[in-house]
Amino acid sequence: MSSGDRALSVVVAGGGTAGHIEPALAVADALRELDPTVRVTALGTERGLETDLVPARGYPLELIPPVPLPRKPTLDLLRLPGRVRASVRRTRAVLDETQADVVVGFGGYVALPAYLAASRGLRRGRRRIPVVVHEANASAGIANKVGARGATRVLAAVPGSGLRGAQVVGIPVRGSITGLDRAGLRAQAREHFGLDPEAPVLLVFGGSQGARSLNEAVAGAARELGAAGISVLHAHGPKNTVSVDRDQAAPAYVTVPYLTRMDLAYAAADAVICRSGAMTVAEVSAVGLPAMYVPLPHGNGEQELNAKPVVAAGGGMIVADADLSPRRVVETMVPLLQDRRRLDAMSECAAGAGHRDAAKEIAKIVMDVARGQA
Repeated sequence: MSSGDRALSVVVAGGGTAGHIEPALAVADALRELDPTVRVTALGTERGLETDLVPARGYPLELIPPVPLPRKPTLDLLRLPGRVRASVRRTRAVLDETQADVVVGFGGYVALPAYLAASRGLRRGRRRIPVVVHEANASAGIANKVGARGATRVLAAVPGSGLRGAQVVGIPVRGSITGLDRAGLRAQAREHFGLDPEAPVLLVFGGSQGARSLNEAVAGAARELGAAGISVLHAHGPKNTVSVDRDQAAPAYVTVPYLTRMDLAYAAADAVICRSGAMTVAEVSAVGLPAMYVPLPHGNGEQELNAKPVVAAGGGMIVADADLSPRRVVETMVPLLQDRRRLDAMSECAAGAGHRDAAKEIAKIVMDVARGQA
């Protein structure tokens, strides 16, 4: 049966971390908005957050063997070819079972087997499945570099990702974030978290697991923030704790392990201190929040690159992890949060640097590729 006789089937590959999963699900949502008959299947492994996030969003999840890429020469490197073959075989079976018309990959160890499996049909007398690659980071990873070589379309969040011929479309962000009415939800959001309805609010989070340096710096500034009349909503991570003398941190210092309602957290806030993963930068800029971005101090420096376009536009600032301290928090954030005109100006700049319609644009490209029109 040809795709013209049935609903289109799209397989999205973006497992492991929220930074890979959330863009995939944002595109899945946008595909359903464009055509409610589209069948979307997500690929993942039993190790990733997708086992919770994907079913919660109402999409079927097919598990494949994980293929982590060793960063150093170890015994795992010798086992890699066998693991790749096993994962590609299982992935190709999923593509055949779902009658996939297109594979959309977002990088990471789930995407690599998907890219290889999509092209495997050429050697097996089966059809080749077209691939769309999206790179969220400022510097492309290995999986997407491999996938881009045979992809029908290559997309990127920002210029200079390292993928030749990539079309810059931004990062797909879920509709509950891009369509957020921060002003309209402010009162409800602050009541939800137990925050002062009038005081300026600083939102602090370090990703799904938290960030110790952010926790220590902001908690250490609690007294001064409270004395300045600033409330804090602090997500410290499920494995971390934050000790704050709340009597000295008036009007409010609210700590939570994890934010399940990021939309309300963004609506409650006036400014943010956070890491600068690609998805974090995309969401924070999409909702127009001024931010102090504190890139991870290790890796290849991509987190700093992620934040630079927003900072250049005037929507935030970058502070090195080694330079973050309670004093830096106080000296930077207190004057900002007490200056409504500056906050509004930075908010406008942040929103202007984002790509609010990225998910819809990518969904349209995916549909064109699936129909053989791109």
